Amino acid sequence: MKFPRLSTLVPALATTAAAATAAAKVPGLRTKAAIGIANLATYASRATGRGSGGMIGGLIAEKIDPQIMKNLGGGRPVAIVTGTNGKSTTTRMLTSALRSSHSVATNDGGDNMDAGIISALMAGREASHIVLECDELHVPAVVDRLRPNCLVLLNLSRDQLDRVGEINKIERALRDCVAAHPELTVVANCDDVLVTSIALAAKNVVWVSAGAGWLGDSVSCPRTGGHIIHNNGSWKAAKPLPDGSAFARPEPDWTITDAGITDSSGHTHPLSLQLPGRANRGNATQAVAAAVACFDIPVEKAISAVESVDDVAGRYSTLQLGDRSIHLLLAKNPAGWQEAMSMVDRSADGLVIAVNGQVADGEDLSWLWDVQFEDFGPLKVIASGERGTDLAVRLTYAEIDHDLVSDMVAAIEACPAGNIEVLANYTAFRDLKRALERRIATEKEN
Repeated sequence: MKFPRLSTLVPALATTAAAATAAAKVPGLRTKAAIGIANLATYASRATGRGSGGMIGGLIAEKIDPQIMKNLGGGRPVAIVTGTNGKSTTTRMLTSALRSSHSVATNDGGDNMDAGIISALMAGREASHIVLECDELHVPAVVDRLRPNCLVLLNLSRDQLDRVGEINKIERALRDCVAAHPELTVVANCDDVLVTSIALAAKNVVWVSAGAGWLGDSVSCPRTGGHIIHNNGSWKAAKPLPDGSAFARPEPDWTITDAGITDSSGHTHPLSLQLPGRANRGNATQAVAAAVACFDIPVEKAISAVESVDDVAGRYSTLQLGDRSIHLLLAKNPAGWQEAMSMVDRSADGLVIAVNGQVADGEDLSWLWDVQFEDFGPLKVIASGERGTDLAVRLTYAEIDHDLVSDMVAAIEACPAGNIEVLANYTAFRDLKRALERRIATEKEN
């Protein structure tokens, strides 16, 4: 069956939506009309193969009912997870913890702006609780509409400068948001200077020592302009705050160590995650702290739940293509790249680094020069992706011997047989994963 192009369906949907809006003068009816039309749009998106439908339904629903996010929240308990890195993983972990006792609506597809959040709320109308990851820029508006009782602040560092802008601007917007909502309980990473500055505005804070591997955006104080002094995992501002008090790392209520999670009572619980990396241990600690402090989930139950998480949208998955076992890692900004590179198996048979520069990635790739690419040991490295040439220039200056193969699947095939590590930014990761899955399916059929 041949489906019409989605571009021809959208005007028809919009016309239907306009008629529904005109007819729906009662708020409850307006919301119902919005949900009905949005479901049709979602179906059309999936049927035509244009997308997963995670965004378009929410976009249309909000056009029909501008209050739909607030209406769908319905006064239910809500947790918002935000930060530059780790949102999807921490959201998945916190959702798992809450699902040990409740039904939960969540945006597990990673659509973390208004439209994606609305789609998740429409899909989870019957759930008792809501856990959402939220893009940093959208947090103030989402908090205003959903009135969450819990805000999890993971970290803040430079991201897509052409979309997000300077990180201190985001810090000030989130600080104002927290100050405007004293009902919030904020679960904040006290190892992150910018997160700590935001959380100082909160009346109720749960401080978590979740780690801060990237310090490139923690050199100056966001409140005084003076420099930050780092010392053995702690930090303090050289200048006092305007009231004369010191701005320094708070004493944590929860801490992650090699031994496990130390809770607010001082008891240490072993933690054995299925997901790799030091950062994910910090993510798990914040998820557990939020589940316990904000939703009264028993700590052992919460830890068991986060330990069960073994996949986050395929971000740590391994695919088998012929005689190559391909391990996929996602990285989107300097802090994320540094963490992902620590997970690369230096004994692998090859490494493909793939970079695109689409809108979702950020078209400005100047951040490549903030990433320390200088140490890959004996790995055979191949630069790839739509912006593989930009990456190749950076690798040349890093004195990394490499080849350039723009096609990502061809780049993998250019590696020796065996274990292949792949580091890719957002759309490169998405496109490569789809291409590999299609290729694997074709080979199985043949």
